[in-house]
Amino acid sequence: MSGAALLQVKKLTVRFGDSVVVNGVSFDVSAGEKLAIVGESGSGKSITALSVLRLVEAAKTSGQLLFGGEDLVQFTDEEMQRIRGGQIGMIFQEPMTALNPLYRVGHQISEVLMLHERLEKKAARARAIELLARTGIPAPEERVDFYPHQLSGGQRQRAMIAMALACRPKLLICDEPTTALDVTVQAQILALLEELQREIGMALVFITHDLNLVRRFTDRVAVMERGNLVEIGTTEAVFSAPQHAYTQRLLATRPTRVVVPVADDAERLVEAHDVRISFAIPTGWFSSKPFHAVKQATLMLRRGETLGIVGESGSGKTTLGMALLALQALSGGEVSMGGVRLDNAERAALRAMRKRMQVVLQDPFASLSPRMTVGQIVGEGLALHQPELSRAEHDARVQAILKEVGLSEVNGLYGVLHRYPHEFSGGQRQRIAIARAVILEPEVLVLDEPTSALDASVQQQILALLADLQQRHGLSYIFISHDLAVIRAMAHRVMVMKEGDVVESGETLALFDSPQQPYTRELIAAAHLA
Repeated sequence: MSGAALLQVKKLTVRFGDSVVVNGVSFDVSAGEKLAIVGESGSGKSITALSVLRLVEAAKTSGQLLFGGEDLVQFTDEEMQRIRGGQIGMIFQEPMTALNPLYRVGHQISEVLMLHERLEKKAARARAIELLARTGIPAPEERVDFYPHQLSGGQRQRAMIAMALACRPKLLICDEPTTALDVTVQAQILALLEELQREIGMALVFITHDLNLVRRFTDRVAVMERGNLVEIGTTEAVFSAPQHAYTQRLLATRPTRVVVPVADDAERLVEAHDVRISFAIPTGWFSSKPFHAVKQATLMLRRGETLGIVGESGSGKTTLGMALLALQALSGGEVSMGGVRLDNAERAALRAMRKRMQVVLQDPFASLSPRMTVGQIVGEGLALHQPELSRAEHDARVQAILKEVGLSEVNGLYGVLHRYPHEFSGGQRQRIAIARAVILEPEVLVLDEPTSALDASVQQQILALLADLQQRHGLSYIFISHDLAVIRAMAHRVMVMKEGDVVESGETLALFDSPQQPYTRELIAAAHLA
């Protein structure tokens, strides 16, 4: 690692009106160094990173941002355009909102190469395919022509990583870069970043809540709390002997098992038999070929039970979860809830069942309407399914659930109810999504990566909340996640998927302690749980 400072942040302060969200933060990053910035949701770590590229709108920024000795604060918009993507790359936290839904992913990667490296269209496409392959996307020659919505959450994140790495930047800012990635692909991405560092001396700034990643991968770590930099030092020193009380609390947080046994005679609430799901992938104007997302899956979920579904990105776990909610058509098999078939139910009957089953999607920003306030979003289900409630009763239910998910202290309940999703951090938006789902007190909740955007302490709060709701109301969860530590903490049973197949299933602790299949052993080893 070079001793020369590539980036120097000096007394950076960011204000929104009278509110100070980053307060006099100073740090530097050397060429070839890996610096992590950690802290709870809302600590200001993402705003700090965005400020380096001057991407924070409607904010008043002061201080210095010295990159290669030049102050980026003084740069014009045209000068910053040359810096962004060319010399400083960024991987954003939410790929579905950062990728343009109207363009194929290959086009979006090629655009960067054509702008900054002046490549011809054909050469840029070839390079885009190479980058997708290096970031671990299978069949990159096909997926280069996919639109973002046709990729899984993890594949979208990898496409964004490919775009950020396209011009081999001197500095790469990674805002939760592995949030949507399973553990094996996360290891591939980290190895790729280290390889590029060796090749071009690229520096990395990691914004993350994944403390396991920080410990294994970074050289130094900076800890932020409520806009202040409270501690900075080598990763080894901070993890072995944290000096600040906040850092000590942060490092002490780990997912703990909160599972209450389910009675053997508990009601079978959800059953799926031989579920198969295929899609037609266009190969030309009048031709296509089938893609088998789920090849054959059989499962059962009892009342009060949590079934964890794990596997790599693109393994079919989310597609299966959507099929269990009758949000995805089947190619074969059947799904029932409480003895009622869902896969062939009429629209009116299916709508009546919606109150009994809800979902928390992986990307909260994409699933929350930007045109609705939080009060409207959380209360929408009540207005549809319980129209008999008075306005006072409706509002009381909304306020109560917001308190349950820990949002009542964000500028007071009134401030939360009348604000919009973009005004909240990623972790806070996920809590809004959970509130929207649980307000109807459903019997079944499909949780698709519900804690992927949350820092460790808030993750622990959400897991405790979900466990408490399950115990008090007998809720059943389908818990889809790539975070094996969370699955071990929450699930009674676990099902492992790979490329559309169920390769192994069983009681959670038994499977984690003694996995039978090589793929399961690989997942557990990559998660450092073995």
